[in-house]
Amino acid sequence: MTFVIDALGADRSVALGICAGLTEADWAAPSGCAGWSVQDLISHLATTYWLVVDRSQLPDAGDRPAEAANDFYVESRRDLSPAAVLADYEQASAKALDILATFDGQAAELPLGDLGTYPLSVLPTAFAFEHYLHLRADLFAPRGPLPAPPPPADEARLSSALDWIQAALPQQNAAALATLDGAIELVLEGPAARVIRSGPGTVLATVTCAAPDFPSAITQRVTGESAGARLVGTPAALAVVRQLKIF
Repeated sequence: MTFVIDALGADRSVALGICAGLTEADWAAPSGCAGWSVQDLISHLATTYWLVVDRSQLPDAGDRPAEAANDFYVESRRDLSPAAVLADYEQASAKALDILATFDGQAAELPLGDLGTYPLSVLPTAFAFEHYLHLRADLFAPRGPLPAPPPPADEARLSSALDWIQAALPQQNAAALATLDGAIELVLEGPAARVIRSGPGTVLATVTCAAPDFPSAITQRVTGESAGARLVGTPAALAVVRQLKIF
């Protein structure tokens, strides 16, 4: 758990550093998340932390699914200035890291709607996953508006993001995986290397991909092939593989 909290703290520093250098035009520029500006994206990172710290800071999203709720929360903060959004993120993230650190070893399960149900000990990896992607794939070129190279990520940050993918994959893709009479195997190579297997029985499809490129592929920001992945398997299994998505 310590390395996950350390990874989150490192990416919090990255986020604050990026924001400190943004111009007014940068804040207003479209991010790599459809319909969101750079300011909206930072606001989103803050609102997810407020869900841990103090839900009363957010409007009631009712029974909206996760992605619709995220849009709803972002919309509720669009009247804030960039400076206020940054201050909001700085405050929420600092408080959340202290709370998330207490989840170490906690087996109690938390239902997260259409995201799935997870032990509290897994929850910090969701934030690590979100920061890993948004700060790299959605702020910087080619998807995002910022021209500088995206910030690097060490193995702890990548491993934390992959931990969420591994936990979320069977829950968020249960319907698609249930159509297969067998398993799929994801072979991730390089830093934070691992093998993720979903489903029982014979492996019907294998995806081999560089671990640093896999988060963008599994969120369908890019195709597996454009991420350099090698896909081998039956046509039916590969069709399911191409449907897989984590959020």
